[in-house]
Amino acid sequence: MREPAYAPIGHFCWPELATTDIAAAKHFYGGLFGWEFVDMPSAMGNYTIFKMDGVDAAAAYQMGPQQSAPPHWNAYVAVHNADECAAKAEKLGGKILLGPFDVEGIGRMALIQDPGGANFATWQSIKHFGAGIFGEPNSLCWTELAARDAKQAAAFYTNLFGWEAESKDVGDLKYTEWWLHGTAVGGMMTMEGAAYDGVPSHWMSYFAVDDCDEKAKVAKAEGAMILSAPTDIPNIGRFSAIRDPSGAVFSIIKLIKG
Repeated sequence: MREPAYAPIGHFCWPELATTDIAAAKHFYGGLFGWEFVDMPSAMGNYTIFKMDGVDAAAAYQMGPQQSAPPHWNAYVAVHNADECAAKAEKLGGKILLGPFDVEGIGRMALIQDPGGANFATWQSIKHFGAGIFGEPNSLCWTELAARDAKQAAAFYTNLFGWEAESKDVGDLKYTEWWLHGTAVGGMMTMEGAAYDGVPSHWMSYFAVDDCDEKAKVAKAEGAMILSAPTDIPNIGRFSAIRDPSGAVFSIIKLIKG
C-alpha cells in the first residue's frame, strides 16, 4: 500500500457521492476509475469507501427516501473546527443545512449552503483525514464552483476560508482560481447564458484521467450521459462533464503537465 498524502486545512479533502443506487455506483466507478471498495457499517447504514492502491480516494452512500435532492457529488473542505466554521458561515450569509455533528468518532462535519445556493461540507478530522491521493489519474484533482454571482461568492469564501480569489482569462472565459498560502485550492466560473437556465449554483468535482476521450467512451458505454463532449481548455487540458447512470454529475480532465 502506498503512503497516503492528505489535504491541508482549507483545501478540498474528500469527494463523496450521494446516490440512489449504491450497487450501480460501485459497478460504474469501479469500471471507470479502477476503484476498489470497502463497505463500512455505520449507524446510518453502509458507507462505501473507494480505494486506489489501498488508499482512500473517495466515498459513496445510499440516499434515503427522505432525501429530496438528486444524486450528486459532495465537496468537503478540511477545517480546524467545524463548529466555529459553521458559525462564521452563518454570519457571512450562509445557511447551515445539517450539523455540526460527530461522525462515528472519526470526525466532525457540517453541511453548508453558501449565499448563492451552492452546497458544500466541512470536515474536522479526528481519526479520518479524508482522501489520501490527489492529482493522479483516477483521483480528485480539482473542485470548481459554478456560481451566478461571482462577486458574492468571492466575498463569502475568501472570508470563510482565507482563500484569495485570482481572476484570469481562460480562452473566452473569465475564470477565478482560489488560492491559499501560494497553492491553488480550486476554481470558480460564472454561469451565464441559456445553457445554464434552471441550473442551481453548485460545486463540481473533477477527476484526473490519462485519456479524456477514452474515459468518456467508457462512461457512455456504461450508461452515463456525456453532458460536455471532450473539449480542450487552452493551456490547461482536455475535459468532459458526465452524468453517471443514477444522475450525479462530475467531470474528468486530462491535464497538461507543465
